[in-house]
Amino acid sequence: MLLVLENEVDPDTRYFVPEIVRYLSEHDVYTYADEGGQPSVEDVDGVVISGSTAGVYDREDYPWMDEQAELVRELVEREIPTLGVCFGHQIINHALGGRVEHRGLTNRLVRADFDDDPLFSGVNDVVPMVHGDHVVERGDGMERIGSADYYENLATRHRDAPVWTVQYHPEFTDRLLGRIRDDFGWEETDLSFSDVSVEETFRNFERLASE
Repeated sequence: MLLVLENEVDPDTRYFVPEIVRYLSEHDVYTYADEGGQPSVEDVDGVVISGSTAGVYDREDYPWMDEQAELVRELVEREIPTLGVCFGHQIINHALGGRVEHRGLTNRLVRADFDDDPLFSGVNDVVPMVHGDHVVERGDGMERIGSADYYENLATRHRDAPVWTVQYHPEFTDRLLGRIRDDFGWEETDLSFSDVSVEETFRNFERLASE
């Protein structure tokens, strides 16, 4: 069973996690943004840390972020398979001593450069991005496994624990494009969603967690 952490602070944009769980088999959702506290991870095969329109620097407004950072360090220490997505990518690196900065909105398809990592099996190099924050310094133990021309630390992996993070949204296929265009805007490029296969990230992570 995979535990998905819902981090979205705006209820009107809580359509990412429902899309995430479409790609998972057995799962449970814990709404960190409402409940705070610490979910039990005793009987889970892995954890998916979702995105958010809030930033890791908004901790005074959202104290649950400090609680989640504590959970991240526990997941690493206990070597529980974990996948951080967008905000999840940022808070994992932040919790391990990295640094996140706001750099302005990117809302377009980009071409990524992925390392040979099992998380990216079957994932094409065209990925959809909708984010304003960047991991500018990786957390302790986190190694870069993906980059783009505008973003050095697009994806990271812990050198010892089974912890992966990606800035892109693996749940963001053309199914979500209309809603994202309405809520965040969208910049058209010469890249196409016909080349997007980011959802394979979840299938790969679920397989890795089960192993």
